[in-house]
Amino acid sequence: MMNKKSVGLLAASLAILVVMSACGNKADTGNANTTNEGTVTEAPSNSPDNNAGNAEESMAPGNTASSEPAGESTAPESSTPENAAPDATKSSNAAGENANEEILIIIDQTEKPIEGNSFDFSVNKRPEGYMLSKMEWKSGKTSIVNTTQEAIEHGGNGEDGFYISGNGQFMGFFYPDDLKGQKGDVTFTFVNDAGKELTWKKTITLK
Repeated sequence: MMNKKSVGLLAASLAILVVMSACGNKADTGNANTTNEGTVTEAPSNSPDNNAGNAEESMAPGNTASSEPAGESTAPESSTPENAAPDATKSSNAAGENANEEILIIIDQTEKPIEGNSFDFSVNKRPEGYMLSKMEWKSGKTSIVNTTQEAIEHGGNGEDGFYISGNGQFMGFFYPDDLKGQKGDVTFTFVNDAGKELTWKKTITLK
């Protein structure tokens, strides 16, 4: 009888141990699930603060796509009156040069023993509306200037200097012996009705 009772108590004790062991495993499994669930829920924060920080980094000067330096403008510079003035001057000079190219004067230094020291010249081409108004010879300290009227007078009296005779058919320059061999510039000035002057100049040596 005692043995049966002892066996019964032992069996009951084993049953209690088995139940307790099962409860412990269930509790451990629950804890593990709880831990895993906690791990899953700990995702990276997408809070506005973090987003704002990323936005600030993307807008930093080093990350901008444009390579244009700050403060520089690509707008074309406006023309100032100072810049415009040289252009006007260049245009005026160009017009004057084109007019001077229309002047063609031939100088003939063929010796004429009967006429003495002289050279002839003829105006083969001049700008329309311009007339010969002044002639000049300059060499060293010598300067001889004659107007058209003075040259016409010299054509009649034969005085030294520039002359015009025969209604403009003959034109030249008489000079004294002390100018022979001198190198200088002969200049002819033309003027129009508006008073604008154009000049033609050539360097020669008097024979």
